[in-house]
Amino acid sequence: MAVPSYTVVEGGSIITPKGFRASGLHCGLKKADRNDIGAIVCEVPASAAAVYTTNLFQAAPLQTTRDSLVNGVLRAVIVNSGNANACTGTQGDADAAEMRDLAAQSFGVNPEDVAVASTGVIGENLKMDCVRSGIARLADVLANDADAGEQFSQAILTTDLVKKELCVSLPIDGQTVTIAGAAKGSGMIHPNMATMLAFMTTDAKIGSEALHKLLRRTTENTFNMITVDGDTSTNDMLVVMASGLSGQTGELDETHPDWPAFAEAFVRVCEHLAKAIARDGEGATKLVEVTVSGAESEESARAVAKTVIGSSLVKTAVYGADANWGRIIAAVGRAGVPVHPHTVDIKLGDIVVLTSSQPVAFDEELALDYLKGDTVTISVELNMGDKQATAWGCDLTYDYVRINAAYRT
Repeated sequence: MAVPSYTVVEGGSIITPKGFRASGLHCGLKKADRNDIGAIVCEVPASAAAVYTTNLFQAAPLQTTRDSLVNGVLRAVIVNSGNANACTGTQGDADAAEMRDLAAQSFGVNPEDVAVASTGVIGENLKMDCVRSGIARLADVLANDADAGEQFSQAILTTDLVKKELCVSLPIDGQTVTIAGAAKGSGMIHPNMATMLAFMTTDAKIGSEALHKLLRRTTENTFNMITVDGDTSTNDMLVVMASGLSGQTGELDETHPDWPAFAEAFVRVCEHLAKAIARDGEGATKLVEVTVSGAESEESARAVAKTVIGSSLVKTAVYGADANWGRIIAAVGRAGVPVHPHTVDIKLGDIVVLTSSQPVAFDEELALDYLKGDTVTISVELNMGDKQATAWGCDLTYDYVRINAAYRT
């Protein structure tokens, strides 16, 4: 395996790249005394790009952010948790627009340079008195220290048990360039975005067009390859801002000699966040990774991997540490892409359970011990081509039902 060109920055956060400040606090949207509003602010106009949920019922903040990103530039992101501001009609549209205007006034930037994001309960109007108070107070605590990054990461969480973040650095044009990300997501997670919010910052010098192209390509193989429960949210959004303050000489695009290294580091951050979301699935006890190889096309490999990782029967078998490969091959067969019924091989970790679509004698106790671990890998070899894809998910437990049965109460 090749040595990566990037280095993980220990203790790094969303504001480690040059030019960024952040903050987070509790304004009253959540019943518990937990952060529920946060912001990221760039000291200069940042090249920016975003991708959004494919759900047809899209929350008001998404359109507000789309409007802001028409020129490919952002100065700030304002985000709240505890309320999705989704399916809230014209009032929701007005509230999202007011959040943008209030943030612009508070942070001293233009309204069209502010993105808005929300996550939480669908169908309830925002408590705008709390939002107004929170945004006004955020400006006073904006900072670029470790605590500021921590407060922001906590402000975006809902049913998440842990924060998700990563920061890496790499040399470009002889200068250190940093890429960082923070995300939330635990339930209503399914490929083609999920109930996730993710934010990335970098001090690389890169235009919005190149940034958007990289973001879309990377999302397809990372965030769009995770699932927890098969549900796609109304609020999913991934926003990236590039300050350009690293000091590098040339602007990054696909013709730059350091582009492959930058793209590799960018993918590393996205993959880490995606896997962290899958691992923190509501009620989950295990991260599940499904790799499909030997496919005729990448699209086929992705379809099979997504189908296996999304199967409730596969997920419950993993939870129960049951080496039931029949559920896996059944999922392979219903993925909606060509699969030869006599050439499929399946492994659980390093344990071969199926060869040429026929059962292989294996040590059940060894398989039981393996499936009791906190990470389970399933390998599916189709033996039809040379394309592959990997998807990530989690097991399905009793706690998932408990958490979602009482989500609003």
